[in-house]
Amino acid sequence: MADAASSKPSAPHTPVLLRPLLAAVAPVSGVWLDGTFGAGGYTRGLLEAGAERVIAVDRDPLAFEMAADWAGDFGDRITMQQGVFSKMDEYAQDLDGVVLDLGVSSMQLDLAERGFSFMRDGPLDMRMSQDGLSAADIVNEAEEETIANILYQYGEERASRRIARAIVRTREEVPITRTLELTQIVESCLPRSKPGQSHPATRSFQALRIAVNNEYGELFEGLMAAERALKPGGMLAVVTFHSVEDRMVKRFLTARTGTGGNANRFAPEFEQDTPQFTIKSRKAIGPDAEELEENPRSRSAKLRVATRTDAPSGDVDAKSIGMPMVKGGLPPAKGQ
Repeated sequence: MADAASSKPSAPHTPVLLRPLLAAVAPVSGVWLDGTFGAGGYTRGLLEAGAERVIAVDRDPLAFEMAADWAGDFGDRITMQQGVFSKMDEYAQDLDGVVLDLGVSSMQLDLAERGFSFMRDGPLDMRMSQDGLSAADIVNEAEEETIANILYQYGEERASRRIARAIVRTREEVPITRTLELTQIVESCLPRSKPGQSHPATRSFQALRIAVNNEYGELFEGLMAAERALKPGGMLAVVTFHSVEDRMVKRFLTARTGTGGNANRFAPEFEQDTPQFTIKSRKAIGPDAEELEENPRSRSAKLRVATRTDAPSGDVDAKSIGMPMVKGGLPPAKGQ
């Protein structure tokens, strides 16, 4: 991994929506926690904007290896913390701000050996933390119904049952261990994509990645952890890239600001207690024309910002904020 890290540029990339995020939380000061450190763009931006210190959290040890060439320039203003942002309140309290960027890090997609990409051949892995349950464990050991539910609930893949059947048929003959093997299985179940459409395997790979890394569970727990870790007046900024994540963040803030009734007409009404947050704007912030020109990937990004009040923290029901639930248990990780 050290060789892979050293082959990458030492300067972090400019992350999506950094300019509007810094404008929304200005003036930046005090101690912040970057819960999705990645290539370090938000951490660097916060420090340059005036944060006294940033606690950089990432579950992937490669993120900190890649930051070694530039992080030292900030001295003890950066504290590296390997872990998950759902435990941020164990790492720090009385924070002035928390930022979460829920996009997938390009450094992970670009490394074939990490197994995230359906375009590069590598082991079928997808583990951000590099331990625990892998994508290969799921496709080779999980029940067909569980695989179908994962593809449908996490990837919104309409051909989920057809793909799950094909996966099970294939693994009965030989284990599925490589990314391009799975890509070929998915492609065989779907019509060839037309120009301008996403690759047929996009949704399936997204779904497996979310399942392997418990991304929706992490987001749900992370939002509540941020509520516990922020001091009154502290800022929460979350950048999402697809509708399910944005819905969860929006409904969480709706519940915690007391600004809405039901998530839907069948769900119980949110209790209108003293709000734990106030929001900057009910409408999410998107990229401007300049950012779209610089980075077309930012097109789907949405930023939501809220300020912590002095009300006591509490819990939120996962279903009430639209967290997808998958029926069927996952297999144990190999060797555990």
